[in-house]
This record gives sequence, C-alpha cells and structure tokens, in this order.
Amino acid sequence: MIKPVLVFLLFYVHVFMLQAQTSDDAFVIKKIYETALAESNAYEWLTHLSENIGGRLAGSPNSYKAEDYTQHILDSLGVTTTFRQATETTYWNRKEESQVFAHLTDNAKILLPSTSLGNTIGTEGKEVRAKIIEVNGLDEVDQLGEEMISGKIVFYNRPMDPTLINTFNAYGGAVDQRAFGASRAAKYGAVGAIVRSMTNKLDDVPHTGSSIYEDGVKRIPSIAISTNAAEMLSDMLSRNPDLELSFSNDNEIIPNQTNYNIIGEWKGSEKPDEIIVVGGHLDSWDLGGGAHDDGAGCVQAMAVVEIFKKMNYQPKHTIRVVMFANEENGLAGGREYARLAKENGEKHLSAIESDAGGFTPRAFSTDGLDSYFDEKFKKVSSWFTLLEPYGVTLIKGGSGADISPLKEQGPLLFGLRPDSQRYFDFHHTAEDHIEAVNKRELNLGAAAMTSLIYLIDSYGI
Repeated sequence: MIKPVLVFLLFYVHVFMLQAQTSDDAFVIKKIYETALAESNAYEWLTHLSENIGGRLAGSPNSYKAEDYTQHILDSLGVTTTFRQATETTYWNRKEESQVFAHLTDNAKILLPSTSLGNTIGTEGKEVRAKIIEVNGLDEVDQLGEEMISGKIVFYNRPMDPTLINTFNAYGGAVDQRAFGASRAAKYGAVGAIVRSMTNKLDDVPHTGSSIYEDGVKRIPSIAISTNAAEMLSDMLSRNPDLELSFSNDNEIIPNQTNYNIIGEWKGSEKPDEIIVVGGHLDSWDLGGGAHDDGAGCVQAMAVVEIFKKMNYQPKHTIRVVMFANEENGLAGGREYARLAKENGEKHLSAIESDAGGFTPRAFSTDGLDSYFDEKFKKVSSWFTLLEPYGVTLIKGGSGADISPLKEQGPLLFGLRPDSQRYFDFHHTAEDHIEAVNKRELNLGAAAMTSLIYLIDSYGI
C-alpha cells in the first residue's frame, strides 16, 4: 500500500508544481502585455524612422541615418553593448520616376500611375514606345515565343488570388512576374516590361519591389502600374489589340556601398553563451516611410528590451536585438550575420523576426532542421495555452527572410504573423507611413514577441 500512495503523492506534487508554474508564467505575461500597451515607446521610435528619416533603401543617405538612430536607442535602453557588422551593398537610386502613357490615338494619351521596379535600368533619356502584349505569367511568355514578343512591351497582369485567406500566399503566387518578368520577356526580344502591382486592392497606388535580372540576358526597363491602371489597360487592349504604350524613367546603380547590421546585446545571467535573436530589417523602399515594412519589426524588437527593463526582468540567456541591413535588395545583412555566427562558433537557441507589418498579432510561424523540429515544436506548442487569451497561436512553416540563413546552425526560428488582410495595401508603396500603423496593434506585436522570448528564456528549447 505504501508504494501506490507514494506514487500518488509524487504525482499530486508534480501537478501542483506545474499549475503553480503556469500561474506564475501567466502573471508575467499579463505584466508584459500591460507594460507594452501602457508604457512602450515603440510607436514614437517608429514615427521618427518613418517620418523624420523616411525611406531607407540600402546605400542611401537615409539608411545611415537609420543605423545611427537605432543604435542610439539601443544604447539608451541599457543593453550590455552595441556593435555593428559591415555588409557590402549596392545602392539603386531612383533618379527620375517613371512615366507611362497609353496612346489612344496619335494625339491622345492617358498617363498611368506607375513606379520603376527596384534594380531596373532606365531609358537613358529616351522614350520607349511599342505595342503591348498582355500575358498571365512567365510560362505564357515562353509559349508565345519570339515571334509574338519581339519588339513589344510585355504586360504582366496576373492578379494576386483573392480567394486565399493568407495574403502572403496570394503574394507568393503572383510575385514571380515582378521579380523575373523583365528577363523572361527580354529573352524573346521585348523592349520593356509592365507589371500589375502586387495587391488585391483596386486603387491608383503603384507598388515597387525588386526586379531580378538574369545573367547573360539583355536588361530592359521594368515598371509597375497600379491595379486600377492594369484593369483599364487590359480593357483597352481587349477593344484595341494594336494599342501602343510609351514609358521613360531614369535610375542608377551605385555599387560597393557599406551598410551595417545594428546589434544590441544584453548578456544573460546564467547562460550568456546561448543567444536568443530578435529583429527586423532596417532598410525599406524609397517611396514611403517603411512604417509597416519593416520599421514596425525593428521597433518591436527594440521594445523587447524596453519592456523587460521596465519590469526589472534579467534574462538568463543573452538577448541580441538585430536591425538587419539590405533585406529588400539582396539579404546581405542576414547572410553576413549567419556567416559570422558560424565563423565565431556562436550558439543560437532561437531567432525571432517581425517582418509582416505592425497589425494585430495572430500567430508565430516556426521552422527548423528536420532532425529536431517535431520534438521542439511539440515542446513550444505546450506554452501557447498561455498566449491563447491574447489571440496568438503557433503554426508550422516559415520564419523570416533575415533569420533564415541561421537555420542550418540549429536554432528554432520564429516569424511573427500579424493579421495579413491589409498588409499589401501598403507594402512597397508611398502609403507606408506612420498613419497606416495603429499604436495599440504595434504594441500588441511587441508584447507577443516579448512573451515568447520570456518562455524560451525560462524553459529553453
């Protein structure tokens, strides 16, 4: 009889301790959210980044202002040390914005809202004018071939799929046109590429983003037009297949620039050699202020330290806040961070990135090596009953572009996943300013990230 009673008592004590532990964690997380919502300066930092500094494309004067500013904030928060990691970047400079006209007659033309895509060449002071051929994607260009494409402007008009609930999936299903459309068209003799903007919203706001040239293929200009313009152009072509389009722009590429990953390191009290990374990318496209993409992620990462400091919390593991360089135009910062981590033999327990906007957090996505992923996912999943009251869940698949190069070194990777429905209304546009960001939603994201780091710091992975 003694042995069964002893087993029961041990089980009861174990359950009691787990309940007490869970209660303590719930109290800490509640305090994290209260501190974030009532005391965080993240929105004020973001206002400065977006409105006083503005677009921060790698290599631009504003990119260096943003580096100095965020390092100053990290120093002011009282981290153990701040430092910089140099990365080589190329500055694409939009010298003169594109102008695109649809020619109704020899004497009548309509100006279409447009913007040059990143990395694209200019027209060297000339106007390019040619007939248009509308396509639904890269494969259709291959099917049409040189006979149909040569000497024309290829108009890519496949919209993002409006039926997909996750708008990032819809974006992924359409963005190949923007990235590779110019080179694919140039293979068959096209003189230019016009691309429908990457958004489900019908408006007059053009969206920029990277255009990638293929080695050995002639470079031609690549320009995005707004969704309303794309709808109108498609309608005009259906009524007049011989419709002509003209465009001009002026851009330059300035190589051999140096940007920096800005890093704030807060040493852990018990396991200082085990690192938890949290960050966002500091660069943004030049059209707007980069408020959602990705100023929000940067200030949320800095707010993790701010919140913990206000709570007098001392982490057991080292927390490293990283403002990554050059995500938009090459991923130089993320690659260099991972390279140096490997070279220096650093041990990363986990890495968390916010790069999906400052909207209400809905989940964390997670990724890692197959050799351990299922086991670690199961452990981390057990914590998320504590985040359910705040509307945050855990899902498999993906993390963040800047932290993805760390994957082979073994950490569990997380991406903050806010509500995605309105993100592509602002993504890569002149509309991405502080007015598009709700302060409370931004702070909720910071609280979710801080809570996850608290749990990782408390229990390891």
